[in-house]
Amino acid sequence: MLEQLLIFTRGGLVLWSSCRAIGNALKGSPIDALIRSCLLEERSADSSFSHESYTLKWAFHNELGLVFVAVYQRILHLLYVDDLLSSVRREFSAVYDPKRTVYNDFDETFRQLQMEAEARVEEMKKLKQSGRAPPVQSKKGGAGQRALTGSQGNGTKKGSGGGSTKDDSDGDTGNGRLVSNGVENGAKGSNKSRVPSKGKENGAPDTGAFDVNKLMMRSKTGKKSDDDKKAGPTKGQPKKAVKKKRVWDDAPKEEPKLDFTDEKGDEGMEREVAVIRGESMMDKEEVISSESEGEEEDEDEVEGAKPGAKKKGWFASMFKSIAGNNSLEKADLQPALRALKDRLMTKNVAEEIAEKLCESVANSLEGKKLGSFTRISSTVQTAMEEALLRILTPRRSIDILRDVHAAKEQGRPYVVVFVGVNGVGKSTNLAKVAYWLLQHDVSVTLAACDTFRSGAVEQLRTHARRLQIPIFEKGYEKDPAIVAKEAIQDAARNKSDVVLVDTAGRMQDNEPLMRALSKLINLNNPDLVLFVGEALVGNDAVDQLSKFNQKLADLSTVANARLIDGILLTKFDTIDDKVGAALSMVYISGAPVMFVGCGQSYTDLKKLNVKSIVKTLLK
Repeated sequence: MLEQLLIFTRGGLVLWSSCRAIGNALKGSPIDALIRSCLLEERSADSSFSHESYTLKWAFHNELGLVFVAVYQRILHLLYVDDLLSSVRREFSAVYDPKRTVYNDFDETFRQLQMEAEARVEEMKKLKQSGRAPPVQSKKGGAGQRALTGSQGNGTKKGSGGGSTKDDSDGDTGNGRLVSNGVENGAKGSNKSRVPSKGKENGAPDTGAFDVNKLMMRSKTGKKSDDDKKAGPTKGQPKKAVKKKRVWDDAPKEEPKLDFTDEKGDEGMEREVAVIRGESMMDKEEVISSESEGEEEDEDEVEGAKPGAKKKGWFASMFKSIAGNNSLEKADLQPALRALKDRLMTKNVAEEIAEKLCESVANSLEGKKLGSFTRISSTVQTAMEEALLRILTPRRSIDILRDVHAAKEQGRPYVVVFVGVNGVGKSTNLAKVAYWLLQHDVSVTLAACDTFRSGAVEQLRTHARRLQIPIFEKGYEKDPAIVAKEAIQDAARNKSDVVLVDTAGRMQDNEPLMRALSKLINLNNPDLVLFVGEALVGNDAVDQLSKFNQKLADLSTVANARLIDGILLTKFDTIDDKVGAALSMVYISGAPVMFVGCGQSYTDLKKLNVKSIVKTLLK
């Protein structure tokens, strides 16, 4: 049974509801959760949204700025919802008046549309049980075709337009999808524009992540030929370092020691701490210069450029313009979206995320009318830029310094737990965060809860000595949850403001270690759970974050499981313009990037500049 069907504007004005008598009586306000977690964060490419015991599906009317949302119990698998949304969208758009706010006369129309949608599903069930194929020509004339295909932008992949989902679709909706594809093929000749493909076959530019020509050019410029090797080093080029010969005498010459820890002592440590004193990059505002962008645009506008000149921008000379008062269709958007998807993937955005983003942009543009001679490419790029800004901008503010002072007033320390996979730099970046907090006159205690990896306690102890801050440790092979609890109690006794908890690196599929991490978080209830991830990862970012959150939820012993609250992105200085990991992580988790590690010293920690990331992704 359908719980609710709601029609509202993008500005939030509710125009009509199928259950006005009970208002917002649905448990947990699922529509509010949909708006916060999906629509505002540009996740409309998803086919459905689940909240508590409800499943929600939606459709847009971009030209009128309307949103249609259907809510039903998750266990029910209502097959007629997509068909009903399409029909309601069509009928309500015909009677919509921007000056009206009440549509009580739409009740009877909705009841009739719901009965027709249920009847169509029942008929398809009977046809399937009898072994006959559903009639292609029945009930699909004009608006009926749109009702069967459900092509109103509710986020189904590969251009089918919205009917089926992975969790809610049975054989009936699958047949509906086949019918819709057949109709479109008959109307438009082919469905090539709906099938995303790579390469130059469909007119898309060759902007793949792997380019053989570039590889050949690098091999020519980066390696010497045999003649060059024979000729020896060129003038001005430094000679290759030669390995020193081993000395076999009885009294070999002493080589300088590599470990200076014991020789420095306390005085040496004080001198070292004085050297590393400097302003953290977290407190510096990054200024984005637009000079380079202007130069690129000027070069792109030059006509008749020589073969050696800079290549034109990837959107500079692509795709047609549309005359005024013409509505955009998905077929018009596909070439630009394919090129945009390839561009995002070359920037290290996960393929799944790039595909969902492009589908979401297509849903937001379908049906809109463009101005006279407006380029589709520029329209798509503008829509994508707005979508990326919405995704990367935090939906909730996390001010650590403010929260630290609030916890101090309550007489307790502020607890931050650092989690992540092996080798991403948790301990090093934990020390950077500690150094930043010290600059703001916040007392810090380190908790060595990595009792699994050899040398982890010694590594954290070295950071504590260099920063001259206390560390709580219990050695190895101890329960990290108990160690963290005792560290928090010790910090409370010593009036420490912040406790930074270092945990062992673990892969997302390692259930014993994930269970131990879940126990640590549930037992100590930290104020902030930071996921430390590498900026080098691509598709693996989606797997890491989604499985970390899933494991923390599944293995939690409390009702409201604690998930990842924020992201610390490491090794950001090694990726050049391949900044897509930040987008992938934020999109899949909904958590903001709070810190960015960009070097090897304690000062190399900064904030994520959202505008700079968006500019880099789209240039």
